[in-house]
Amino acid sequence: MRIGVVYPQTEFGSDPVAIRDYAQTAEDLGFTHIVVYDHVLGANPNRPGGWNGAYTNESAFHEPFVFFGYLAGLTHQIEFATGILILPQRQTVLVAKQAATLDVLSGGRLRLGVGLGWNQVEYTALGENFHNRGRRIEEQVDVLHRLWSEPLVTYQGRWQTIEDAGLNPLPVRRSIPIWFGGKADEALRRLARLADGWLINYRSLEEARPALEIVEQALAEAGRDRSRFGMEPRLAYGDGNPDKWQKAIEEWRSVGVSHLSFNTMGSGLASPQAHIAAIRTFAETIGLVR
Repeated sequence: MRIGVVYPQTEFGSDPVAIRDYAQTAEDLGFTHIVVYDHVLGANPNRPGGWNGAYTNESAFHEPFVFFGYLAGLTHQIEFATGILILPQRQTVLVAKQAATLDVLSGGRLRLGVGLGWNQVEYTALGENFHNRGRRIEEQVDVLHRLWSEPLVTYQGRWQTIEDAGLNPLPVRRSIPIWFGGKADEALRRLARLADGWLINYRSLEEARPALEIVEQALAEAGRDRSRFGMEPRLAYGDGNPDKWQKAIEEWRSVGVSHLSFNTMGSGLASPQAHIAAIRTFAETIGLVR
């Protein structure tokens, strides 16, 4: 199992030195990857009609490609994973270019997690249709794979048109792994058909079991090898109880997940130093430190 960290962006602040220290510490401790979340805009919670979203305009988010571009020059081997990039609110070809550039400059360390998102305010501001995002993401993923693997692409889809053009440079492996988030039945079946892996947004294996069964059935129906399909749940710092960490890790390991990410947000840690100390404690507790 590859174990990484979720960058605690809503609580960490924007000090470039602290961000550098966090990433380098995570790499030195033996974590295999850093996950970042994605939001372009936050809505005003006092807007007419109210707001029930998980994040607001007061929640800090760095743009993932720029953020990882900064970290690429400060680290050597730790992988970068978006968890998730809200793909349908972005221009597909531009995402392909940004991802390819980051992959090249980081030496092939990008894993692109994508999903539909829930924030209609962002879609409106970015000029994209919130209501057909599920259908569009399938075409977008097809376009990404084509652009990353072929020097010239001609493509005429329902939403995408490319006329004999291509990216340069191409990604290191002529491909970038694409993982999906998602909970709805349709999203689970979609990711089983199209994705290289699933970013599991459930608090425990017990909560995730019904969705896991849907994914495994859909993988079988698609003729895909379950052992070659990645799965990554998140493990919360919680109250800092090592026994709970070990129990959760063993539970997830028992169902064959390939990755796990440790999340320190929402646990009352009040400073960048506290978050760094928390990932150090976790790494030492589970024997991750090299």
